Amino acid sequence: MKLGIHLTLLIGPVVPMPAPAFLLEAMDDVEVTHDDEGRSGFQIKFRVGRSGVADIVDYLPLTLPLLRPFNRVVIVVTVDVMPKVLFDGFITHQELAPGASSITVTGEDVSVMMDLQEKSVEYPAMPEPLIAAMLIAQYAIPCGLIPKIIPPALPNPPPNPFDYVPVQHETDLAYLKTMARRFGHVFYIIPGPAPGTNTAYWGPRAGPNLPQSALSVNMGPNTNVDSISFKNDAMAPAVTGGMVQDRLTNVPLPVAGVPLQSLMNVPPLAAMPSWVVNQPNVRTTMFRESGLNYAEALTRAMGAADAASDVVTAEGELDATRYGDVLQARGIVGVRGAGFTYDGFYYVKRVKHSIRRGQYRQRFMLTREGIGATSPVVVP
Repeated sequence: MKLGIHLTLLIGPVVPMPAPAFLLEAMDDVEVTHDDEGRSGFQIKFRVGRSGVADIVDYLPLTLPLLRPFNRVVIVVTVDVMPKVLFDGFITHQELAPGASSITVTGEDVSVMMDLQEKSVEYPAMPEPLIAAMLIAQYAIPCGLIPKIIPPALPNPPPNPFDYVPVQHETDLAYLKTMARRFGHVFYIIPGPAPGTNTAYWGPRAGPNLPQSALSVNMGPNTNVDSISFKNDAMAPAVTGGMVQDRLTNVPLPVAGVPLQSLMNVPPLAAMPSWVVNQPNVRTTMFRESGLNYAEALTRAMGAADAASDVVTAEGELDATRYGDVLQARGIVGVRGAGFTYDGFYYVKRVKHSIRRGQYRQRFMLTREGIGATSPVVVP
């Protein structure tokens, strides 16, 4: 890295603008967390004091509207010359600690605006991907959402309105996640690609993307992680089996669910998926849902098995200045230097970014469905 890492803070009530100099000078540290199972969040701590005329009535940051709840915050990290939107969301919590001379603001990504109002809406003859597209479109202008919808490999047929009508009885965010869980899919917001825009992703957990720069361990001067450890939980995988009374034909049919997503990952993540190599010692759960047609039952059984496929986990920490990039959650990354059993590609489940002057560290959690590298090389 020649030019280093630079942080840009945009903040404002409607259109976020570059933060004023006095606010940047008071900024102590920034934390951003991306997790594939929940909303992304941020926390910024500012140093404050009351030493001038502007502080007679109150602390200066509190007298201005910039740090008020539901103001929008955009955090951009520039690595060398490549800017990346690290976070885009709204302030939801403010904390003043006079004894510690600090003000801390906490917030969540723009999906928080999709979780404010419960609704009762019917969607006759509409499949889940189309419903997802309609819900996301409502937030295209206020939140800059760009839809990215990947239909399931085994999609449900459009429901016959004379048979039943899908009904939403929850917030838009909750309903998007409810529909996603039926197929072992996820819904989340990815900040960017440009400041003020966000990608609304509805699809498989490990969606199509290019592997990120590898995490290297025990490789001398090429090592770029400070620590990493691996765990293999043999009790994690599960397959789903049972019978379902097909709602359309009224015929009882067998249902078997395996981690379909692990078969569809590109590139494959594990050479030896535990739900295969550990047979017959893999847990079997019963499929107990009713009122479904056979295609719906099969996709939900597959989704339940996918949810239990995080067998190998890796946790560690890296220094971004040595890594030379921003490790992105919800993507694929290669690991090298740990040996064949735990080398290879992983899904990045969680990343916590901690930034302060002169320091940028990232704590991460990686997962995959088994052991064994599927490729002799990874992206360096």
